[in-house]
Amino acid sequence: MSQERAVPASAVHLEELSSWPEELCRRELPSVLPRLLSLSQHSDSWIEHVQILKIIVEMFLPHMNHLTLEQTFFSQVLPKTVKLFDDMVYELTSQARGLSSQNLEIQTTLRNILQTMVQLLGALTGCVQHVCATQDSIILENIQSLPSSVLHVIKSTFVHCKNSESVYSGRLHLVSDLLQALFKEAYSLQKQLMELLDMVCMDPSVDENDDILNMVIVIHSLLDICSVISSMDHAFHANTWKFIIKQSLKHQSIIKSQLKHKDIITSLCEDILFSFHSCLQLAEQMTQSDAQDNADYRLFQKTLKLCRFFANSLFHYTKEFLPFLSDSCCNLHQLYLQIHSKFPPSLYATRISKAHQEEIAGAFLVTLDPLISQLLTFQPFVQVVLDSRLDLPCELQFPQCLLLVVVMDKLPSQPKEVQTLWCTDSQASETTTRISLLKAIFYSFEQCSGELSLPVHLQGLKSKGKAEVAVTLYQHVCVHLCTFITSFHPSLFAELDAALLNAVLSANMITSLLAMDAWCFLARYGTAELCAYHVTIVAHLIKSCPGECYQLINLSILLKRLFFFMAPPHQLEFIHKFSPKEAENLPLWQHISFQALPAELRKQTVHEVSTVGTAECRKWLSSSHTLGELESLNTVLSALLTICNSAGEALDTGKQTAIMEVVSQLWAFLNIKQVADQPYVQQTFSLLLPLLGFFIQTLDPKLIVQVITWQTSLLKLEPPDYVRLAMLDFVSSLGKLFIPEAIQDRILPNLSCIFALLLADRSWLLEQHTLEAFTQFAEGTNHEEIVPQCLSSEEIKNKVVSFLEKTGFVDETEAAKVERVKQEKGIFWKPFANVNVEEAKRSSLQPYAKRARQEFPWEEEYRSALHTIAGALEATESLLQKGPAPAWFLMEMEALQERMDKLKRYIHTLGIILEKAVNLTSPQLLALQRNWPQSNAQRLFLLETSTVSLTPRAFSQHSQSVSYFCWCRLDNELLGWEKQATLGFSCPKACF
Repeated sequence: MSQERAVPASAVHLEELSSWPEELCRRELPSVLPRLLSLSQHSDSWIEHVQILKIIVEMFLPHMNHLTLEQTFFSQVLPKTVKLFDDMVYELTSQARGLSSQNLEIQTTLRNILQTMVQLLGALTGCVQHVCATQDSIILENIQSLPSSVLHVIKSTFVHCKNSESVYSGRLHLVSDLLQALFKEAYSLQKQLMELLDMVCMDPSVDENDDILNMVIVIHSLLDICSVISSMDHAFHANTWKFIIKQSLKHQSIIKSQLKHKDIITSLCEDILFSFHSCLQLAEQMTQSDAQDNADYRLFQKTLKLCRFFANSLFHYTKEFLPFLSDSCCNLHQLYLQIHSKFPPSLYATRISKAHQEEIAGAFLVTLDPLISQLLTFQPFVQVVLDSRLDLPCELQFPQCLLLVVVMDKLPSQPKEVQTLWCTDSQASETTTRISLLKAIFYSFEQCSGELSLPVHLQGLKSKGKAEVAVTLYQHVCVHLCTFITSFHPSLFAELDAALLNAVLSANMITSLLAMDAWCFLARYGTAELCAYHVTIVAHLIKSCPGECYQLINLSILLKRLFFFMAPPHQLEFIHKFSPKEAENLPLWQHISFQALPAELRKQTVHEVSTVGTAECRKWLSSSHTLGELESLNTVLSALLTICNSAGEALDTGKQTAIMEVVSQLWAFLNIKQVADQPYVQQTFSLLLPLLGFFIQTLDPKLIVQVITWQTSLLKLEPPDYVRLAMLDFVSSLGKLFIPEAIQDRILPNLSCIFALLLADRSWLLEQHTLEAFTQFAEGTNHEEIVPQCLSSEEIKNKVVSFLEKTGFVDETEAAKVERVKQEKGIFWKPFANVNVEEAKRSSLQPYAKRARQEFPWEEEYRSALHTIAGALEATESLLQKGPAPAWFLMEMEALQERMDKLKRYIHTLGIILEKAVNLTSPQLLALQRNWPQSNAQRLFLLETSTVSLTPRAFSQHSQSVSYFCWCRLDNELLGWEKQATLGFSCPKACF
């Protein structure tokens, strides 16, 4: 409906009123005001309504009773005013599409509407100014229509101005002057309103009244306005936030339970992130630009100041309303992660100069530190940060690790209750589980594979008299973890032990190494008795873990390192407790470095281990030589190899001769086909080769010829990588040996063939080790003529030359390296269920395909037995065709059928034995280990009758009582499972 209609008759009266003197207005107020209000209510003209409003505000408002303004004026006029303003905004939006410089009618109409809106805002400003001028203290109930109406009009104005480019679509210049005036008027109106609201007084003794509700509405309306003006005027935006925080704190005791705290926190976090990203963009532009633009730098500083203001506002708000922020902790957590994900040294950070990094860190990032400090005691925040279901994208994994380290640094200054809150597991419900801080640190550290491999560098610790040096992520976490251990509360030592042990047993090498470093620090920082206690525990764990698995490897490395920290008296006690004179302790002594022992004790222990070891080897040589006994023999050989590697000088001539004799005799029993097919024989072969290499100077030349010839033949059968690595150890040792001329023609050609085959291998790990071994051999050998014979192709020759000259590396820029590491990290952390096998094979980043599980040791025996059974059945069928069977035949067949059924049940039970074992409760597992029956039938019955369900989550609750390996043995077959934190169970090797 067009507003350009004829002026009504009442307009003449309005013009007269506008010229009345002040005294006349005061005297005629009772009679004129009702007529004006009635005229306003019945008027459909925007212009007339605004004119009436201006007359009331300018001529009659100063003479009204301020206590009755709500009833006599605001409640009657302002609702209609708001409706008409919305109509004007709608009319503007609808007709703006037809705006053009040629269409003067629409242009005039739109400009008239905008002018009317400016006048309306001016009239509302007059209302607000009058209330501020006439009252020292304002009760919101007396003016409750005014703030809500004004805020609605302000928000609508700002929204229209913000959307003006899209609304007026390229024709904004035709009305831009009036839009600017409209924005300024709304800006002024809001400033006046905030002054008014600052004068509002509320009774704190009243829990519920309209004032409380009105103030909450006001605050949330201003919050909506903030979201509109955030990108329009930064200073005004900040002032609005400042007012929101100020009013929230001013009336905190009354409105704290009514405010929508989550909305406020969410909006504040969004504004912090928006300002921070703007700051980074400006810093990036200045970094890319050669010339320093002062205007850009001033804008950068203003934006940075805005970031700091928002962060301080968030800090003050959370400090005062923390009990009400349980549902906002996720926002606060994500805020920290998002900020640090975009800031160096994150792989996903914006590229900015070092100077800008320091400026942002010093002005803004430091404000996040006190925020984390005050959240430490808040249980919902702890739950969010340590949530066991926390599944972060790649770019947030590194910030999570940094956050956990920050928390760890702050805990020592906190009371015991707070430390306990962070450092213990908890299960609030079936779906809500919280892991301990230490477990979370190891888990988060494990996810930072890209940052560890690059590596990224962080700000180091300052030392007295030394300059600050940047450190890697590994150093950063390790140093802070060790510092934390020094202040760990004694009541939480059990949690510390459990976390370190779980991390040591991790399948991730770098995580296990971090835990070992922390454990070794604990051994050095603690008492000698504590170190000895830990060594004993690790030794028992190793002894209870037969068979090869990565957990055993990790434990053995830890034992070797801890043994160096033991006091000599405790080492002597260890030797008495785990006597090397007893063969059953050799699985332990194969993992201990004899260099850790004092000279006399070392000589004695080496003598005892070598005596027992050679005796066990002779015992095997004099026995039936079954493959099933090779596992124990390999343990003995490993112990002897440990002696040679770590304490060879302590071996007297007699012991050296004894070891060399048994090793030579054992070599004679090897068979190439078995080495190629049988894992245990491969391991024996891999242990014998370095032992032979240790005695290479005194070895029988005929044996050397045999060993070299063997290796050449074996390589053509493509043995596993660890067998090839053992070959490298032996052939590199030949560089120290002068080969007699009589056997050179039988050794040198085979030796060059071995090096040629290994240098041509496509495995990067083998390639590296081969290059190192070949270099060592070439530098030491007297037979230089063999060196070029090993380089069988131009490709291999170039490879060796590049290795020696340390050239041939990929020339990769820093940016390209970061991008590659990010892509690798994304691939490595992709869920296994979503990885296509064929795609993985084609990828240049794929690991080598997992080897097929080795065949059962008695594969041929089983096939032979089944072949015999099948032959007997065929013979029986042939007899039945020739004539009837005797009477007893059917009974014997039924007996055989029962035996077949029994065998089938037996095989089936073997297949489910692990599953059945998982169904035991922790006390049942302990009882099962203590009372494991000798009879196979009793074992199977015991496992088949266990029906109590135990989920991985339930198992984790009993981690203190079952914190070691649980193993079962059925005949010669190892059936094992291992408790792995809360991840359930995994069998470390093929069981069948």
